[in-house]
Amino acid sequence: MKTDYLIIGGGSAGCILANRLSTAPENNVLVLEAGRPDSWWDIFVHMPAALTIPIGNSHYDWMYESEPEPFMNNRQIYHARGKLLGGSSSINGMIFQRGNPLDYERWARDEGMKNWDYAHCLPYFKRMENCLAGGDPFRGDQGPLKLERGPGQTPLFKAFFEAVQQAGYPLTKDVNGYRQEGFALFDRNIHRGRRLGSSRAYFHPAKHRPNLQLRCRVMVTRILFEGKRAIGVEYKEGKGSLQKAFANEIVLCGGAFNSPQLLQLSGVGNSADLENHGIDVIQDLPGVGENLQDHLEVYIQYACTQPVSMQPSLKKYKRPWIGLQWLFRKGPAATNHFEAGGFISGNENVTYPNIMFHFLPLAIRYDGTSPSGGHGYQVHVGPMYADTRGTVKISTTDPQKHPKIHFNYLSTPTDRQEWIEAVRTSRRILEQPAFTEFSGGEISPGPGVKTDEEILDWVARDAETALHPSCTCKMGNDTMSVVDPNSMKVRGLERLRVVDASAMPYITNGNIYAPVAMMAEKAADLILGLTPLEPEQVAFFRKGETDRIAQQ
Repeated sequence: MKTDYLIIGGGSAGCILANRLSTAPENNVLVLEAGRPDSWWDIFVHMPAALTIPIGNSHYDWMYESEPEPFMNNRQIYHARGKLLGGSSSINGMIFQRGNPLDYERWARDEGMKNWDYAHCLPYFKRMENCLAGGDPFRGDQGPLKLERGPGQTPLFKAFFEAVQQAGYPLTKDVNGYRQEGFALFDRNIHRGRRLGSSRAYFHPAKHRPNLQLRCRVMVTRILFEGKRAIGVEYKEGKGSLQKAFANEIVLCGGAFNSPQLLQLSGVGNSADLENHGIDVIQDLPGVGENLQDHLEVYIQYACTQPVSMQPSLKKYKRPWIGLQWLFRKGPAATNHFEAGGFISGNENVTYPNIMFHFLPLAIRYDGTSPSGGHGYQVHVGPMYADTRGTVKISTTDPQKHPKIHFNYLSTPTDRQEWIEAVRTSRRILEQPAFTEFSGGEISPGPGVKTDEEILDWVARDAETALHPSCTCKMGNDTMSVVDPNSMKVRGLERLRVVDASAMPYITNGNIYAPVAMMAEKAADLILGLTPLEPEQVAFFRKGETDRIAQQ
């Protein structure tokens, strides 16, 4: 089997590249996805409010776990990753956040990264999106990814927006526009009551092209090389024997865990680590599997004294009626309930917002459990650019065994201080007068957690990942870089590229699906040798500015 482009992984980035690379009929594209198809009848994928069901279910989820985290009481932190076409965009929270423009200015300050500043990234954000909330110079309105703004219609959302202002924080028109800092209704990749991840927005519209082929339940076990040139892959389909496929170009889109794992299994990585496993070294790249970054979060939960939350929609006896409503694209199942939130600076020393909030009109965890039997509300909160760094390393040459993952959460003084600020700020917002008529008291962490030490102890016991692993094959030109930022090629190798969250040099402010999608859009042009979109120099909000705030 020989093709022009072989894409390893039909996830968030892989589906986008499959669409873009197969646009020209002369390009033959093969996608090998280890998971299963995202079948049209699978309501747990397509129903936004059912997002808690796939997480922790081996039918949908690769179910990674970290190694014991030393600063979190040696807990092993569970980490969901999508096990089907669309990857994690088929099981995530559907929150669309680009990050702060200054995230990309930070990227561009690294050597060789000047073409990844905000001006160069903005046109690719705009190309991919169709922002149904209305266009402006920051937003696109013709792209395949339709974005609906959260309605935020319950009284609790109104109280939340009043409370943040009472606490001294501004509102903003659009966290993906001129000003991220502040609070607003969020964009979601939901269209007409259904999830719109990469598979549905990009792959399915292109799947009938004769030059695009998808094979699911195919696990790539190794990338094949002739010298420094990637020529193909070894793979296993189901329980069958090992087979091979060859291509002129190979694009690895396995994500922050699988991409470094597959590179290491194929002889690309830290030579000492590879030799310890008896793997022949193809290219010594010590940065493979290093620089792991993620967002950690906690749930600050309050009981609600009035019957205005969405908690009753969790009752089992209501599910048939709610499901019937969803068939007509409406009702509580047609939203992800992550409809509002915002970004603030936790202290005066940071140059732009470093704490994110999601507000929900119910008290619930990602796994669907609820600590209160009645009405409730909560914020998800956590620092956005912690200075902790982790690793992803193989522990065996068996490709079906997960690698060892160390995040090193809470391992630095700065990270711990930002956590104290995040929890205290959340409480200050939720205890403002706007919530007086609704508040039945704090459920989690509860009034027994007061001091800085008690807060950190609770975070160590209770925090969960926000599911944003990234940066383990970072772009750049230093000794720890893995990917060339001008071509997405693996450094020192030919015909092998990495395009996914692992290629990010630094994690962005917010959920990372949108930045990954932007990277895939931009990478498609680089791979095809097309003239990149012209950079768009627009003024965006910077800390300390007062102009345009009232209008934004």
